[in-house]
Amino acid sequence: MSYPQNNMPMPGGPGSMPQGMGGGGGGPPPPGSAMPGPGGPPGGPGGPGRDDSYFTESRKGEVNELRQLLRTFGTERDKQRKRDIMKKVIAYMTLGIDVSRLFTEMMLAIETRDLVIKKMVYLFLCNYAETHPDLAQMCTNTLVKDSGSEDPMVRGLALRALCSLRLPQMIEYTSEPLRRSLQDGHAYVRKTGVMGILKMYHLNKEEFDRAAFNDILYDMLRDPDSSVVTNAILVLNEIMADSGGMALNRPVMLHLLNRIHEFSEFGILSVLDLVPRYIPANDEEGFQIMNLLDPVLRTANAGAVVATIRAFLSIADAIGKRPGDDRAPDSPTVDDLKRQVCVRIKAPLVTLLASGSNELTYVLLKYADQLIDLCPGIFDDEYRQFYVRYSDPTHIKHSKVRILAKLANPDTAPDIVAELGELVTDVDDTMGRLAVRSMGAVALHDSGGQGAVESIARRLVEMLDLQGIPHVSSEAATALAGLVRRHPSIITVVSAPLPRALRYITEPMGKASVIFLLGEYGESIVEAPYALERVIDSYDNITDDGVKTALLAATVKLFFQRPPEMQQMLGRLFKKATEDVSSQDLHDRALFYYRLLRSSPDPNVAKSIVTSQSMTITTDHFAEEDDSDLRDALMNEFNTLCTVYRCKAENFIEEENIVKFVKMPKDHPLPREAAAASVTDLGVNTITDQLGGTSIAPSPAPVSAPAPSGEVDLLGFGDDAFAPAAPPPPSTNSLQSLSLKSNATLTGEEYQSKWGTVADTEAVVLSAVPMRSGLTSTDAVESALSNFNVYTMASGELPTEFKFFLYGQEEDSFGGGYFLIQAVVMKAPASLALTIKPIGGEVNPDKRKEKIDQLVELIKSALGEYVP
Repeated sequence: MSYPQNNMPMPGGPGSMPQGMGGGGGGPPPPGSAMPGPGGPPGGPGGPGRDDSYFTESRKGEVNELRQLLRTFGTERDKQRKRDIMKKVIAYMTLGIDVSRLFTEMMLAIETRDLVIKKMVYLFLCNYAETHPDLAQMCTNTLVKDSGSEDPMVRGLALRALCSLRLPQMIEYTSEPLRRSLQDGHAYVRKTGVMGILKMYHLNKEEFDRAAFNDILYDMLRDPDSSVVTNAILVLNEIMADSGGMALNRPVMLHLLNRIHEFSEFGILSVLDLVPRYIPANDEEGFQIMNLLDPVLRTANAGAVVATIRAFLSIADAIGKRPGDDRAPDSPTVDDLKRQVCVRIKAPLVTLLASGSNELTYVLLKYADQLIDLCPGIFDDEYRQFYVRYSDPTHIKHSKVRILAKLANPDTAPDIVAELGELVTDVDDTMGRLAVRSMGAVALHDSGGQGAVESIARRLVEMLDLQGIPHVSSEAATALAGLVRRHPSIITVVSAPLPRALRYITEPMGKASVIFLLGEYGESIVEAPYALERVIDSYDNITDDGVKTALLAATVKLFFQRPPEMQQMLGRLFKKATEDVSSQDLHDRALFYYRLLRSSPDPNVAKSIVTSQSMTITTDHFAEEDDSDLRDALMNEFNTLCTVYRCKAENFIEEENIVKFVKMPKDHPLPREAAAASVTDLGVNTITDQLGGTSIAPSPAPVSAPAPSGEVDLLGFGDDAFAPAAPPPPSTNSLQSLSLKSNATLTGEEYQSKWGTVADTEAVVLSAVPMRSGLTSTDAVESALSNFNVYTMASGELPTEFKFFLYGQEEDSFGGGYFLIQAVVMKAPASLALTIKPIGGEVNPDKRKEKIDQLVELIKSALGEYVP
C-alpha cells in the first residue's frame, strides 16, 4: 500500500478506501495485525524471521495501541501473534522511540515458556534499566526466580539479564545467583556466570573482592567445558590487566596447553595469547611446548597460525643461548632457534597467503614481510607465491612488490627482476614507482649475484629515456644515484644518457638525482657543464628547493674538476642563490661556498672540502633506511596492529589503554639445568621433533611384573599383597631368529642419537594397517607391548592420532641389536603405521629383514585386541 506525497488526501476522501485495507485515514494496520509488511510475512519470501514492517516509521498513538495489545497478552492464544507484538516493541526501541511507558505491561509478559518472547523481554529490561532504575528494580524478583528455573536456557538468560542491569543497588541480588551458576550442571549457565563476574567487577570492585570471585575464576580453569575455560581466561585477563593479565605458573600453563585440542578456534586464540607471557622452566620444556602446539599450524584459521608463530618466537627468545651465557657451546642460540621456527612456519603461512580473502592476505603479507626481515633467505624459494596477480587489489600488489626485492638471491634474482620489469609500465603510477625502487634495492643490496648490479643498472638507464612515463624516469634516476654511490664502478654504464635525461625529467626528485650524478662524475662526462648551464640559466623557473640545492652543490664540485668551463656559470649561480630568499638553507649554503672560495689561501684546501668522497657508502643500506630498532620493537608486538601499521603501540593507542605485557613466572620450581620436565598432565607427551634439535626425556627402566600370588584384588584396594597376576611374557625364543630382552633400557639421549644414525631411506615402513577399533588411551597399548618386551620411550595423543616411540633389544646371543620403532595410530579411520630402524646386530640384509618381519608380527600379536 502506498501513500500520496505531502500527506495529501487520496481522491474520494478517506471514506472511499475499500474495507479491509487499513484503519481510518489510510493509516497502517494496528500492531500485531495479520497484514504482511513489504518484506512479506515472517519466514516468507521477504526473509526468514525478518519482517521489515516492524521498522516502519511510528506515528502518534501507536505506543498506546501496543499498550492495549500487551494488556491482552495473557489471553492471546496465537503464539506467532504474541511474538509479533514483542517484535514491534523491540523494533520501536531499536529505532530510538521511548517505549519505557510499556514497562509494567512487559513485566507481566515475562511469565511465559516461550524462550523467544522471554529473551525479548529481557532485552527490553536491560535497555531501560540504566535510564529507569526504579522500574528496573521491579523485575528483580522475577529474574532471580528465573535464574533457578529447571530449563538451563532460562537460567542462563535470566542470569545474563540480571547482570546486565548494571545498577549498584542490584549487587546484593546478583552475588548469590552468580555463585550458584558457577556450580551449575550446564555449561551454558556456567560460562554466562563467568561473564557475569566481569560485569560485577566493573560495577562494584569491593563486593567482587569480598566475594573472592578471583580465586573462583582460577578454579574455573579446570572446568570440563572448554567454553567456560575460555571465558574464565578472558575475564581474568581483563580483571588483572593492570598487573599484565592473569597470573601464570607451570601447572596452569601446562594444563591449558594439554587441553588446547578441546577448544574452539576462539578459545585456542585465548590460550595461545598466554604462551608468549610464559617463561619455560628449561630448554626441554620449551621444545615440548613447541611440539604440543605444532598441530595448530595445520589449522585453516589464520589467527591461530599467527598466534602460534608468536608463541614459537617467544619461546625461542626465552630458551635460546645469548652472548655471555655460561651454557654448553653446542646450545642453540636465539637466532638459530628463530631460523628453525621460520623454516617450520613457512609452509603454513604461504598456504594461507594463497587461500585467504583479500583483507586477510594483506595482513598476512605484513607478517610475512616482518618474518623475512627477521630471518633473511628462509622464504626465498617461495618467491613465486609473491608474484603480482591481475586480480589482486592495489594494496596487495604494492605489498608483494616490496617483498619481492627481499627474496632475491643469485638463483631467484633473474626471475624477480624480470617480473618487476613487467610492472614498471603499469597503469598504476605507484606500482611503477615501487617496481623501479625494488629493482634498485636488489642491486643496492648486491643480492643478485655476479653481474646482477650491471644488468639492473642497464635496465634503469633504459628507463631514463621513457619520456612518456615521467614518474618511471624520475624513479630510475633516483635509483641510479643511490646505486652509483654503492657501486661507483658502474658510472661508465650510467654516464652517457645523463645530459639527455636532464632535459626530459620533470619531477624534482629525479632531476635532483641527475644533477647530483653530473656534479659527482662530471669529469668523465663531456657535456656535463653545458647540461648544468641550461639549468642555471632557467634558475628562476625552478620551484623546488631540493633541485636548487643539488644544482649548487654539483656546480661547485664540477668547478674544481673543470674550472675554465664552470667559472662564469658558477658566478651567475652564486649571484642568484645568495639573492634567493625562498630557502634559508640554500641561501646560507651559497654564502658558505662563496666565502670558502674567496677567503681560502690555498685552493686545494677548498677542493679537499668540496670534493671529498664521503658520498660513497660501504653498507647495503642508507642511514635513513636503518630501522633495526623499529623492527625489534615490532617483533615484541607481533600479532598485533603494530605490524599492520608498522609503528609502536604508543603511537596510536593512548597510554592508559595499552595492555601491559608481563612475563611469568619469575621463579620456577625447576632449575634451568634440571632434567627434562614433562609437560604431561592429561596423558599427552609428544616428542615429535618438528623443530629439530630437541631431546627426549629419559624413560624409566621397565619394572618387572610382581610374582603371581593366586589372589585377586576384587575390591580395588591396590594392596601389593593382592596384586593381580600379570600374564607372563610370551617366549620369543619360538621365533628362532628373534628374541628380545626383558630388561632392555635406553635413555632419551641415546634413543635420539641412535635414531639419527639411521637414514630415513633405510627405515622399514609399514603403513595403513587396518584396526578393529580405535584407541581410547595410550596406557593399554604400552602395557600390551611391554608384555612382549617392546618398551615405550614416549607417547602422546594429538587431535587426529596417537604417537608412540618404542624400542626393543635382542638377546646378546641373537646379536644384541636395537629396534627403534615409531608407531602412529590414526583415530579415524582407525589404522596403524610403523617405522622401524634396526641398529647393530645382524648385518646380513636377508636375515635382518626376517627379524623385522617377525618383530612386526610380534607387535600385531601384542595388539591383537585392536589389530586383526
